[in-house]
Amino acid sequence: MSSPSGTTPPAPATAITNAHVVPIDGEPFDGTVVVEDGRITALGSSVPVPDGATVIDAAGKWLLPGFVDAHVHLGTHEEGEGTAGDDTNEMTEPNTAGVRAIDAINPYDPGFDDALAGGVTTVNVNPGSGNPIGGLAVAIHTHGRYLEEMVLRSPSGLKSALGENPKRVYGGKGKMPSTRLGTALVIREAFMKAQNYMGKDDENARDPHLEALAMVLRREIPWRQHAHRADDIATALRIADEFGYDLVLDHGTEAHLLGDVLAERGTPVLIGPLFTTKSKVELRGRSIANPGKLARAGVEISIITDHPVIPINFLVHQATLAIKEGLDRETALRSITINPAKVLGLADRLGSLAVGKDADLVLWSGDPLDVMQRALQVWIGGTEVYSYDTETRSGTVAPRG
Repeated sequence: MSSPSGTTPPAPATAITNAHVVPIDGEPFDGTVVVEDGRITALGSSVPVPDGATVIDAAGKWLLPGFVDAHVHLGTHEEGEGTAGDDTNEMTEPNTAGVRAIDAINPYDPGFDDALAGGVTTVNVNPGSGNPIGGLAVAIHTHGRYLEEMVLRSPSGLKSALGENPKRVYGGKGKMPSTRLGTALVIREAFMKAQNYMGKDDENARDPHLEALAMVLRREIPWRQHAHRADDIATALRIADEFGYDLVLDHGTEAHLLGDVLAERGTPVLIGPLFTTKSKVELRGRSIANPGKLARAGVEISIITDHPVIPINFLVHQATLAIKEGLDRETALRSITINPAKVLGLADRLGSLAVGKDADLVLWSGDPLDVMQRALQVWIGGTEVYSYDTETRSGTVAPRG
């Protein structure tokens, strides 16, 4: 029904009251969060409830921002689909900078439901690590039927890989790169070609791979560097210095060995997955104690699952066990909220609770860093998309459409 002026009246506000609110940036408090038109409009210990607002009594339960996993293959490596649902790597050429993860995401992958059950409302979907240059990533919400309605930033970065994976893939094909030095050469050659491309005025000579690389060189998107070993991390820093772009380290298994260098440079590390076995040489240094070592060195860390390597609903449990092994509690929460939001260029919208930010909220039964607690209600943009029934011990995801 339209208002007398002919405009659609605003939707009523929602007030979540009697909550233990953990805003991430700021001290926790017991009080209220008010949501209107998909955004937080007020929060505090003595915030009045707007007239006509829908009131949700949290009864002392914990309210936090939705978690953010900045490195997943959700929707591109579908669960239970085998080869038919695996579109993670276009391993036909070493440089596939122009491919886009967004073109392979199935929003009906069951992993999206698991994400909501684990309180994860935002993910960054990367291409895989089979190529030295893998393609463009995209940051999306974890609920929806039509991908364009889920997108938060596209592209959100350009994926690259150093170390074992490209060597294995292309060495087995008898073509470059079969060594670490060959992998670095592929990356350097690609950036040199992109630099030459950027210096031309021929608007008809378009190239999707070079245009993607040019975005990195113009610092419009970060270079997302898959690197586990310390020597590969040193190579990543070396090439970044040569070409001058914003570097983000993904995985960083041995990043703590260069913690002081990374801290001085302000290079963020997305560390994980942390629950895997030491299944290859690069992972011999894997330890759940490593996030704490990096944080104490002054490095800004985010914890990742690399879903489906680790099920995405285990994101918070990785943070919990990292605390057990020396990571401080505050950094653990920041590593799955505001820190990855910064890496994705979305900290102005999500990752913490503040007036004006998106109402991506999760009501937990208690402290989410306690493995016995669970997400009871999840909102994305102020719309409830998940709820858990404690009597039937089952979760319900809102229809995707």
